[in-house]
Amino acid sequence: MSQPSGLGAQPRIRLTNLPTPLQEAPRLREALGGAVRCPKILIKRDDLTGLAFGGNKGRKLEFLVADALAQGATWLITAGAAQSNHARMTAAAARLAGLNAALVLSAKVEQPEVQGNLLLDHLLGAEVRIVPADTDMDAAMIEVADELRAEGEQPYIIPVGGSNAVGTLGYVAATLELLEQLFAQGEGPSRLYYASGSRGTQAGLVLGAKLYNAPYQVQGISVSGGDAQKRVRALGIANEAAELLGVAVRVEDADLLNDDSQIGEGYGIPTAGCQEAIHLLARQEAVFLDPVYSGKAMAGLIADIRSGVIAPTETVVFVHTGGTPALFAQVDRLGL
Repeated sequence: MSQPSGLGAQPRIRLTNLPTPLQEAPRLREALGGAVRCPKILIKRDDLTGLAFGGNKGRKLEFLVADALAQGATWLITAGAAQSNHARMTAAAARLAGLNAALVLSAKVEQPEVQGNLLLDHLLGAEVRIVPADTDMDAAMIEVADELRAEGEQPYIIPVGGSNAVGTLGYVAATLELLEQLFAQGEGPSRLYYASGSRGTQAGLVLGAKLYNAPYQVQGISVSGGDAQKRVRALGIANEAAELLGVAVRVEDADLLNDDSQIGEGYGIPTAGCQEAIHLLARQEAVFLDPVYSGKAMAGLIADIRSGVIAPTETVVFVHTGGTPALFAQVDRLGL
C-alpha cells in the first residue's frame, strides 16, 4: 500500500515499539460460545507500544513531540484526570525527547492517592498540579504556559488526550500498519471496536479507514458523555488532519459511530460489564484491560456478540488502547 505523500513528510520522533502485535483470542471466543455464537476476535495490542507501560497515546505523541521539537519547545504541558494515561505517557515522552513536562490533573479530592498513573508521573519527574474537577483545563494549561514563558522557557501545549490534528496522524499511520498485518494474515474483518474518549483516536481511525479503503466499520464505545460536542471535535480534528496530509478524503458525521450504552455512572467508574470483561480477558487470554477505557470497550463488544449484532461468521478487531496502570488505583472497584 502506498502512503499519501503527506504522511511520510510529517515530523515524527520514534517513541514506541511498532508494529504492535495483532493476535487472535481463541479462548475468549470459546468462552463466549465458540464459533457457533461468537465471531473470530483479533486484538490489536496497542497496550504494548512500550512507552512507560504502553498505550495508544504513544502513537499520537510521536507526531506531537516532533512538532514540539520543531518549534523549539523546552516544556510539554498537558492535562487530564489524576489517573490520566495520556499525562503519564506525555511525561515519559518528554523525558525521551530531553524536555520537561508539566501536568495539570483534575481530582475530586485535594490530595489524590499517589498510585497507578499518578505514581508514574511523579517517578518521571513531571511537575504535577492537582486542580479541582470542575476546572477549565484549557485555561489552566495556558496559565502554566504563561508562567513558563515568563521564566524564559518555550512551552508546547498538548490538548487532553493528544486530540488534535497532529496527534490524530498517529492513528492514520496505525490504520496502515493494521491493514498490512491483516493482509499478511489473510484476514478481512467487518468491524473494529475501540474505546472512544476525547475522540482523537476516533478521528484517526475513521480517517485512516476512509483513506485506505479499510474493509471494516469503525465502532466506538464511548467511555464518557458529551457525544454531541465530541462529534464536532472529532470531525474538525479528522478533517484538519486530512488537510495536513494533502488528501481530498473528508470525514462526515455519519462516519462517527459511537455506542454510549457502556458509560454507566460516568467516566472512570467501571460498570458490571466492564468488570466482567477485565476478569474474562485476564483469565482467558492473560490480557489486562483497564477500568476506564479498554474494559468498557470490550464490554461493548461482548454485549454486541451476545445480542447477535455481530454474526459468528464475522471477524472483528479490538484495539486495546492500554491504560493498565489504572488497575492498581481501582482495586476496590474490580469486584475482587
